[in-house]
Amino acid sequence: MKSALLSRGLSAAALAVAVLLASCESGPSKAELEAQRLAAELAARQPPPISLNKDVADAASIYVAFLREARTIQPGGFPDAESIQAALRKGASYDPNQLSRGLIAYGSIIALQSPEFVAGVRQFAIDPVQRQQMVAQIVADPAYAATLPGADAAAGLISSTIGKDAVAMRGIAEAIEQDAYTIQGRSDPRRSWAIVPIPHREVRLESAKTLSDVDMLPSADEANLLFAAANSGTGLAIEPSRKAPPYTPAVVRSLAIAALAALGSGGDEARANTEALTHEPNSEFCLNMSKLMLFQCLAASRPSYEDVFCLGRHVTRDLATCTTEATQITTIIVGDPQETGAAPARTPISVSVPQTPVPAAASTATQSLNTTPSGPR
Repeated sequence: MKSALLSRGLSAAALAVAVLLASCESGPSKAELEAQRLAAELAARQPPPISLNKDVADAASIYVAFLREARTIQPGGFPDAESIQAALRKGASYDPNQLSRGLIAYGSIIALQSPEFVAGVRQFAIDPVQRQQMVAQIVADPAYAATLPGADAAAGLISSTIGKDAVAMRGIAEAIEQDAYTIQGRSDPRRSWAIVPIPHREVRLESAKTLSDVDMLPSADEANLLFAAANSGTGLAIEPSRKAPPYTPAVVRSLAIAALAALGSGGDEARANTEALTHEPNSEFCLNMSKLMLFQCLAASRPSYEDVFCLGRHVTRDLATCTTEATQITTIIVGDPQETGAAPARTPISVSVPQTPVPAAASTATQSLNTTPSGPR
């Protein structure tokens, strides 16, 4: 009797286990399905992660690394003629188009440091259809990015951060140009070699041209830092700033690249779009003209003190000028403001040219750039 009862008990237990196993094999419960549905809906309401491809960070690193190197060119640091030639080689070793692209790429990474701009763009990235429409609009018309929420905060960061580079370079330029006159003074011990004609002048000119044609390589450390900062929105020591429109074409393109990244559409699949957006004719024209004027200045220069002037005017000063033009809208007023009734132009960086006469040989080579170079309008 007991054996029969035990047998029936074991059979019932086995049946219960079989039922349980069968229920497990049949799929998740209604509660589990509901949880999965809610999770999927929540995921669908989240925009894709911020993404900016490594090519943009590499391009930006070229600009940052070169500007840092150029800022090591210091006035008064010319103990002999070779030190001037070394500074010229350092200052001439950039490709104008690469430097222009790097400036715009750097501007886009700076823009991604603005939480206001990133949040303002990403609110439109939740709906996949709307996101794709915005991506297409930005690619077709980069200026559209400048109308997005928070664009003034991002543009302010770009203008103020890159503007500091221009201020530093302009200060160096003014001191170097002054040194071109100081070194000629009879009391300056460098005068003995500074007024001597430079031997093999054509060699140094060809060297400057050769250095200008060499592709600039990204700085690995700088590129990694910029890549991380772009995709995280942090990592660069930038002070908040705000700038109302209008914006220069270079700033507009920086904003456009940053907007694509904030929409999750600036990654590896978007390399063609981001590459196209780094090309800006006005900025490239300014830097290319600067190089041509440097070559002309070196061709006309004879003693070392005139090479110092070429270095100050067509390396450091022109870098400051082209950087300013790329990030700042400047207004030129012809005539006396009191007579025209117009307000005098205000720019963050002075663009005045020293009134001291330039060295004789260099004056003919630099006359055309005594005014700020500008790109085609």
